[in-house]
Amino acid sequence: MKVVIIGGSGLIGRKLSTLLRHAGHEVASASPSSGVNTVTGEGLDQALVGAQVVVDVSNSPSFADEQVMQFFQDSTRNLLAASAKAGVGHFIALSVVGADRAPASGYLRAKVAQESAIGNGSVPYTIVRATQFFEFLMPIAHANTSGQTVRLPTGPLQPMAASDVAAALAEVVGHEPLNGISDIAGPEAIPLDDLIRHVLKTEKDAREVVTDHHATYFGAPLTDGSLIPAGKHWTGRTSLDHWLAAEAEAR
Repeated sequence: MKVVIIGGSGLIGRKLSTLLRHAGHEVASASPSSGVNTVTGEGLDQALVGAQVVVDVSNSPSFADEQVMQFFQDSTRNLLAASAKAGVGHFIALSVVGADRAPASGYLRAKVAQESAIGNGSVPYTIVRATQFFEFLMPIAHANTSGQTVRLPTGPLQPMAASDVAAALAEVVGHEPLNGISDIAGPEAIPLDDLIRHVLKTEKDAREVVTDHHATYFGAPLTDGSLIPAGKHWTGRTSLDHWLAAEAEAR
């Protein structure tokens, strides 16, 4: 099939492109660097000519509440219109597990708006909600650091490797549209404070993690089940320790 990956130059897009090409698909990567702007619609019609599947793994350049909402609203509207025009048979979008359970987060509110637009559109679709990536655990630590102290709540995350996210999306490309939502997650749910404490210790980072029940996750309170799958889900194979060891070896 011809598969167009929106955001194909990013972390997930690059890994997904490789997997799909190895599987024999024709893959086109679309991003601003290739002349495709989903917010303005520039280049979209040309990029989607002949596409049977569109996978949207794009992300907003700004995480500020108003800007991220505007990005996902404009981008998704243009993508759905162009996909319908091109006769795309399957629209796949990457979202976030628990997006609808953390309304205090402007980013997650924007992802819910994206999901709603896709669900109300005319193009057959599958929304794949993923848990946080291992690759973003250090940025979480940085965002909650003051001096040498990292303050974090105990609510659990069930993080996964970006390579496993790409593998799950590659499987979805080969399936019929679900016209619904599928959750994917890592192999283990771990309290956020313990999770970051383990990562910092492994990385020989001297910062101290302090458990703070009032601390937030990018502005949103983190409860026991807010950002982990609530039911049946696809589980990635890569453990955190395996990923950390591989990252250390790659350096």
